[in-house]
Amino acid sequence: MTDHIPRILLADDEQSIQTLLSYPLQKDGYEVVQASDGSEALARFEEQPFDLVVLDVMMPRIDGLEVCRRLRAKSQVPIIMLTAKAEEIDKVLGLELGADDYITKPFSMREFRSRVKATLRRSAMTRDGGPAEEERGALEVHELRIDLDKRSVRVRGDEVRTTFVEFEILTTLAQSPGRVFSRDMLLTRIWGDSAYRDPRTIDVHIRHLREKLERDPKDPEYLFTVRGVGYHFRDRAPR
Repeated sequence: MTDHIPRILLADDEQSIQTLLSYPLQKDGYEVVQASDGSEALARFEEQPFDLVVLDVMMPRIDGLEVCRRLRAKSQVPIIMLTAKAEEIDKVLGLELGADDYITKPFSMREFRSRVKATLRRSAMTRDGGPAEEERGALEVHELRIDLDKRSVRVRGDEVRTTFVEFEILTTLAQSPGRVFSRDMLLTRIWGDSAYRDPRTIDVHIRHLREKLERDPKDPEYLFTVRGVGYHFRDRAPR
């Protein structure tokens, strides 16, 4: 494994927030590139590769939601949204546009650092080939093929673009067919813990996966709900 200093793009129009968040990130050993609005964030992203993007929702010129949409159209980089509103609509919109996680202001620095570390840790594991050799290779189930090395998904012969978190959820479930995972278990598997996170985040990502993979999302072939418990991947071919 080669030494790699994670580079984070931090976009927020409030200088005080930039200073508050940049210092602990730099202290943790990350390189931080700042942007004061959405337009600048998009420009900085074009200049160099990033391991993580942190976007404030409310920014001038181009807001964080639109930046998220544009980034997701061309990149699978992990994205964390910051929102000053506690309303559910902000959280859902960010996830709908492809964000991997969100944090509602005001938040503790401990929470912020925990989210960043967990996302970068998981991203590094996938970049370096995963935690174990047996988890590598490809999974083929019915008309679905998941290439773990290339982080690619094909269903019925067509390529499917997944976000960072969508791919992690899919592979976690597919590697243990038939096993039921609670929402907290999935949060822990993907981010390292379930602290500070709304379990309903998993529901949104599962819905997106079904829309991309299933012929009929309401009658799934691959991703099944166990009401009141969680989700599991198909364990046998349909009859």
